[in-house]
Amino acid sequence: MIATEVASPFLTPFKLTLSVSIMLAVPVLLFQLWAFIAPGLYDNERRIVFPLLFASTILFFLGMVFAYFVVFPLIFGFLTQAAPEGVAVMTDISSYLDFVLKLFFAFGLAFEVPIATLLLIWSGVSSVESLKEKRPYIIVGAFVIGMLLTPPDIISQTLLALPVWLLFEFGLLCSRWLPKKTTNTEP
Repeated sequence: MIATEVASPFLTPFKLTLSVSIMLAVPVLLFQLWAFIAPGLYDNERRIVFPLLFASTILFFLGMVFAYFVVFPLIFGFLTQAAPEGVAVMTDISSYLDFVLKLFFAFGLAFEVPIATLLLIWSGVSSVESLKEKRPYIIVGAFVIGMLLTPPDIISQTLLALPVWLLFEFGLLCSRWLPKKTTNTEP
């Protein structure tokens, strides 16, 4: 690693510490949000929101773990081998951290697809049958999302698109166990 900016050796550790502390504080922040929202929900809404909130936190962290253990080794191996002969790959510490944080966020967000699928079905916006019919468009959309959220190489795009598609399918499978939405007239 090299530092090409004057303040980057000093500021990059602060940026890393801030990012890690925000990621670690997310479960506490979500619990506080839950404590604020829960009293205003009906019982049937509480039964679905709390598990989804818990699952979304776990899925976000699983997305980051997937990026760290699967995606990073493949991407960095590919990008360093793709350098032309005679070119020494010397990554700037600030650029490296920005790249890693963007991929962590992209994969964490992408792993929220089952939650979005379940919410669409539970709220009545879409049905399982409708989403199954739109499967080809969803697969293309997964690759478009992979193209937009990852660096411009086919490996990282595919490594994001395939989990998005598989997690969509997982969301469809999990929708079988969703409680039926009922309308209450009293709080």
